[in-house]
Amino acid sequence: MGRISCSCLFPASWHFSLSTQVLPRLLIPSIRQLLFSGLVLCLIGLLYILLVSGKGYANWTGNENHFHRHLARVTDVDATDTSNPNLNYGLVVDCGSSGSRVFVYCWPRHNGNPHELLDIRQMRDQNRKPVVMKIKPGISELAKTPEKASDYIYPLLSFAAQHIPKNKHQETPLYILCTAGMRVLPVSQQEALLEDLRTDIPVHFNFLFSDSHVEVISGKQEGVYAWIGINFVLGRFDHVHNDGEAVVEVNVLGSDQQEALVRKRTAGVLDMGGVSTQIAYEVPKTMICPPFTSIEEVAKNLLAEFNLGCDAHRTEHVYRVYVSTFLGFGGNAARHRYEESLLRNTAARNKLFGQHVGETPESPLLDPCLPTDLQDEIGPAPQKLHLRGSGDFDHCRQILQPFLNRTSESHTSLSGVYQPAIDYSNSQFYGFSEFYYCTEDVLRMGGDYNASKYAQAAKSYCATQWKTLRERFDSGLYASHTDLHRLKYQCFKSAWMYEVLHSGFSFPANYKSLKTALLVYDKEVQWTLGAILYRTRFLPLRDIQQESLKGVHSHWRHSFSFVNNHYLFLACFFIVFLSIMLYLLRLRRIHRRTAQRCTPSSVPWLEEGLGSPTLPINL
Repeated sequence: MGRISCSCLFPASWHFSLSTQVLPRLLIPSIRQLLFSGLVLCLIGLLYILLVSGKGYANWTGNENHFHRHLARVTDVDATDTSNPNLNYGLVVDCGSSGSRVFVYCWPRHNGNPHELLDIRQMRDQNRKPVVMKIKPGISELAKTPEKASDYIYPLLSFAAQHIPKNKHQETPLYILCTAGMRVLPVSQQEALLEDLRTDIPVHFNFLFSDSHVEVISGKQEGVYAWIGINFVLGRFDHVHNDGEAVVEVNVLGSDQQEALVRKRTAGVLDMGGVSTQIAYEVPKTMICPPFTSIEEVAKNLLAEFNLGCDAHRTEHVYRVYVSTFLGFGGNAARHRYEESLLRNTAARNKLFGQHVGETPESPLLDPCLPTDLQDEIGPAPQKLHLRGSGDFDHCRQILQPFLNRTSESHTSLSGVYQPAIDYSNSQFYGFSEFYYCTEDVLRMGGDYNASKYAQAAKSYCATQWKTLRERFDSGLYASHTDLHRLKYQCFKSAWMYEVLHSGFSFPANYKSLKTALLVYDKEVQWTLGAILYRTRFLPLRDIQQESLKGVHSHWRHSFSFVNNHYLFLACFFIVFLSIMLYLLRLRRIHRRTAQRCTPSSVPWLEEGLGSPTLPINL
C-alpha cells in the first residue's frame, strides 16, 4: 500500500507520512483536529476583517479630515500661535492701482500625503484680526522716480516682519505682485520699479526672496488666482467627497489615464467691478473650438491649465480654467458708455429734427434706466443734457443689449469673445462685487439667485417714485453702506447685471446654482490666497521626503492605514499562538513515536543508569 507524505518549514519545521489504511480515521475528527481547524478559520476570518477594516478606516479618516476642514473654517478666526515651531509663514504684496496691501499667511507642516494641499490660512494677530496693512497711492505713481520703490514698500514689509517670528524670516517666502496700475505703464518704467525692489529688499529684509518673486501679473493670472482662492476656501480641492456632494468627470490633457477622473465639482466665479467684468470656471471636458480657430490659440489666450499638486506626475490636482476679463463692462464704465451714447444720439436727433430735447429741465430726455421722476444732468457744461427717469426696467434692458457687443457666432459672449460651453445642469457659480451689491444693497435678495424674482423686484424698484425711494433711504430700510449714488443708479445696474449674466454669458433664466456673495464663510477671499497656494505648491515635497525617511514601519503604516489598529495586534497574537501550538504538537508526536518503538526489555537500563541502546526512529 502507498503512503501520503507532507512537510512544512513554516511556522515550525515538521514532517509526517500517512498510510492509506488509516485515512478513513480522518473522517472522525479528534479534538486536536477541531482545535487546529478552528485556529485556521479564525486566522482567515481575522485577515478578512483587517482588509475590510482597512478600507473602513480609510473612509473614516477621510470623513474625519472633511470634518476638520469644516471645523477649521470656524476655528481659523483664532489668534495665530506664533510660538508653534511647526508653523510656516508666507507674504504676498498686492500692488494695485489705488494702493498696495500686504497679506500674511501661515500654514502648519504638511502631513506628507501627496494627495493633499497645504492648509494655508490668513494670519491673525492677538486681537484675532487679519494681519493686513494698506498704503496709498499705488506704486505706479512712482513711475518717474523708480528709485523710491523700495522706500515705498518698506512700511509694509516692516509691518509683516513684526508679526512673524524672527527665526522664521529666512524660510518665509515673499511675493510682490503688481496688477492693473502697473500694466498700463510702459515696459521700461515697469522694469525700473521692479529692479529697485529686487536690489534693495534683500538688503533690509531676510525673507526668502528672489528676482522671480516680484513681477507684473496679467489679468488672466489674477483671475486664476481668484478662482483658486475661492475654491480652496470652499473645500473643492479636497477630493475626499461624501455621498450627496456634487462631482464632475474631468478629462486631463496629457494624462495616461484612459478613463475620466471623477472629483469634486469646482465653483465658477463672476466678478463685476466698476471698470471690468470677469468670468472664470473650470472646463472639465474637451472643448469645441469656434470655426477657423485652433485649440492652441484659444488655450493660449483664454485657458490656463495648471497643477496645484506637488507631484507633476499626479493628475488629481490638474485644472483647466477658462478666464476672461472684459474692460469697459463694469457697472460704472457701462453707465459712462451709456451716457456718452445718450449725449451723442440726442444731439444728432435734435440737429436732424430741429428739436431741443434735454436742453432744459423743462424738456428733459426720458431715461428708462433711472427711477421714476428722478432728475439728473450729464455731460460737460456746454452740452449738458437733462434727464428724467421713466423707470422702465424692461425697456432699459432692451436699450442696453447693444452695449454687450454680442455677435451671431455660437460659443461666444461679450464682444464676441469665445466662451467654452457650461454644463448648467451640473455647475455652480459665485457672483461677487456688483453681482452682490445689485441683489443685496437695495433689493435685499443676496444669496441664492432667482432670475424671475430678481427681475420682478428690479422692475418694482425702477417704477417707484424717486421721492418714495428717498423716504425709504432716510428711514434706513436699505443696507447700512448704501448711499445716494447706489440708490440713483440701482435701476441701471440691475438691468446691466441681468443682461450681462443672461444675454452676455448666456446663463438660462431658470439657472438656480448662482450665489451672490460678499464673503465666503464670513471671510473676504482675496486673489492673493490663490497666488500663494499656487506659488508654494512644491513646498510639501520637503515634508513628503522626510516622511519617507521614517522607515519601513512608517511606510507600511501609511500604506495600509492600520495606524493604532488593535486588530493588527490580535493578528500577530494569533499567528504567534498558532506557531507555538504547532511546535508543541510536533514535539508531542516525536515523543509518542519514541515511546511506541521502545521494547519492554529496554526499560531497565533507564533505571540502572546504563547507556541507551540504539533505537530505530523513523521521522
